[in-house]
Amino acid sequence: MKPASELNLPKLLTRERHKVHLVGVAGSGMSGIAALLLDLGHEVSGSDKGRTIETDRLQRLGLRFHEQHRAKDASDAGLVVFSSAIKPDNPILLSAHESGQPAVRRAEALSAIMHGKRAIVIAGMHGKTTTSAMTAHVLREAGLHPSHYVGAEIPILGSNAHWDSRGEYFVAEGDESDGTLRCFHPELALILNIEEEHLDFYVDLAAIEKVFAQLIEQTTGTVFYNADDANAARLCAQRKTVVSYGFSENADYRGTDIELRDFASVFCVYLRGQQMGEAVLNVPGRHNVHNAIGVIALANELGIPFEKIAASLRKFEHARRRFEIKYSSDRFLLVDDYAHHPTEIGATLRTARSTRRKRVLTMFQPHRFSRTKALCHEFGCVFDDADRIVVTDVYAASEASIPGISGQTIADEIVRHGHRGVSYQPRLDWVHRDVGNMLTSGDLVLSLGAGNIHEQLSILAADLVIAEKLKTIVGEEGDVRLYEPLSKHTTLRVGGPAQFWVEPRNETAFSELIRFCRDESLPLFVIGRGSNLLVRDGGIRGVVVRPCGGDFDRIEVDDNEITAGVGAKLKEVAYAGKGAGIGGLEWMEGIPGAVGGGLRMNAGAMGAQTFENIVRLRYLDVEGNPHTKSRDELDVRYRNFPLLERNFAVSATFRGNAAPREQIEERLQESQVKRRTSQPIAKSAGCIFKNTDSIPAGKLVDELGLKNSCVGKARVSEVHGNFIVNDGGATAAEMLELIDKIKATARAQRGIELEIEVQIVGEPA
Repeated sequence: MKPASELNLPKLLTRERHKVHLVGVAGSGMSGIAALLLDLGHEVSGSDKGRTIETDRLQRLGLRFHEQHRAKDASDAGLVVFSSAIKPDNPILLSAHESGQPAVRRAEALSAIMHGKRAIVIAGMHGKTTTSAMTAHVLREAGLHPSHYVGAEIPILGSNAHWDSRGEYFVAEGDESDGTLRCFHPELALILNIEEEHLDFYVDLAAIEKVFAQLIEQTTGTVFYNADDANAARLCAQRKTVVSYGFSENADYRGTDIELRDFASVFCVYLRGQQMGEAVLNVPGRHNVHNAIGVIALANELGIPFEKIAASLRKFEHARRRFEIKYSSDRFLLVDDYAHHPTEIGATLRTARSTRRKRVLTMFQPHRFSRTKALCHEFGCVFDDADRIVVTDVYAASEASIPGISGQTIADEIVRHGHRGVSYQPRLDWVHRDVGNMLTSGDLVLSLGAGNIHEQLSILAADLVIAEKLKTIVGEEGDVRLYEPLSKHTTLRVGGPAQFWVEPRNETAFSELIRFCRDESLPLFVIGRGSNLLVRDGGIRGVVVRPCGGDFDRIEVDDNEITAGVGAKLKEVAYAGKGAGIGGLEWMEGIPGAVGGGLRMNAGAMGAQTFENIVRLRYLDVEGNPHTKSRDELDVRYRNFPLLERNFAVSATFRGNAAPREQIEERLQESQVKRRTSQPIAKSAGCIFKNTDSIPAGKLVDELGLKNSCVGKARVSEVHGNFIVNDGGATAAEMLELIDKIKATARAQRGIELEIEVQIVGEPA
């Protein structure tokens, strides 16, 4: 590859796909570059001295992360990107220099990525992170689908950086600290303020102004500047294409009548003396009002109506750790606070209670073992204003642990004080799940602690943004829940949580969900009654849809045909047939699942299979478009229906035959008897293995002497060898270990390779 100076970086980064390594990827700026490169389809690796919530998130998106800076980990990269914080003697930079491997600074990479978009750069010594986030949020709410790059994690945006191919704008925070503002050639620039800062890099104010002046000169369109900042005004005022904003009377966009309320700021906005209207900014502080006026100016000049801008600002969320509103909607309010001493916690909880939300749910991380031990009794007495409390383990803050002291210590003290709504979650990374699954409309969630508990609230806030959009799609009649335990929705009663659990009630909502997940790159998994399904203990990331209720539970009879939604139980179809005098469907009584699961698995019983009775199938494709196909058009296999591997069934029409009700009743009873005598009563997923050509799987397990063998609470049924049952409290890991044991025994003793029939999904714990 050519040296960095000879590269066409915009082409390389936005129109080609390469291996790129980021040095210092855990930093807020570099993690944003990583996110953009992953969105653009590059193979991204990165190194830093330690993992963070950001590197974990990026790894889930495809980043290969290394906890040390080693030259060999970047040796195959076509490009190395590094931040200004990286020292010249970094092993990767030294190796790149010696080998001629192209290496560019973070700002150079960002500028190149922005090159193909209409770039908007937010610059200034103070407030640029909030203002960049605010700008991206306003443009997103206006439907412009902006890409963005912000120097911190902003819950309202979901991440600190995102490439959206649908939009033409790119909003970026420009970092002045290292002089790399010179790298940008934006169409629009918003200059917040200019003063002496970063004097470890700059000689004086004149040097700073020189960099800003170059950015202003390289801006091809309008420069928006703060009329109340003397330095910004001096540099910008003489330029032809400028728009000023601020509080002063000579500003083009002027804010007046500012009223600071509890969590918001109300103000009027004027454009060259004409009132535009009133705005409510959902963050406190006069300085944030000032920044918002700049955003209003920029957005209005782009043609976004003031009403839309004002509506967006009302929903905007700031980032601070002092009763910081992390998320706010008509249904939920999420607040983070640094309080970690009993007196502080009591005061913060009283403030939360004063908001008059329905409930206050609290996640608390004790800070330091010594404080936990010394003040455990006081901690136990200060949570009366919290309805539910989840306590995680102690944030050590470099202290050595003290035997017998943990988060459980405080949870026990709270219980001893008489509170019955407390639980202890030793795994910090599961706290947001525990609290999120408690949520009901009207709740306030409060994170407390001086450690990193706020990261859990940020995860919850980001997921709530998506959950609220999902709720809009399914409407009031549908249901959306966060981190729903899938053990509640599978017949085996094991499995971790669904990140987003969604229950649409009609085909239109289901179709919109499919399109939404496609547009947002969210994994989508459909579940029925949860039979023939084994979910791993880590649960399922993305959206888990259970089409049920409404249209999906409807069963309609027409002559000898029965049309049933995918949420209807197969057993209900059989009994609908009985009621209408339609026979040939009695075998369905022995299947515990729903129509959707029966279709996906081509389920069968009593020598019959689902598709032997199918006349027509209605389904949605990966674009959410509906299709109806006759049985002759379908490729159906034993315990497998390939069409539904990527598509989603909506309903099916079954055909039976006219039969006397007495005969139907007799066959239904036969099915019941066979099920009760040949299948275990205990919780199970149905048959675990497919029958082999030489021997039924259940008989093979019996002959191998494996009935009643167990791993933990997972046990092979004594009734049927092809069933593994949950004796109460079994984990998916135990189930999988037992399955592997059976497979290994069959392979070793009989030379038979058993094939799994039950569907295994999800992530390990």
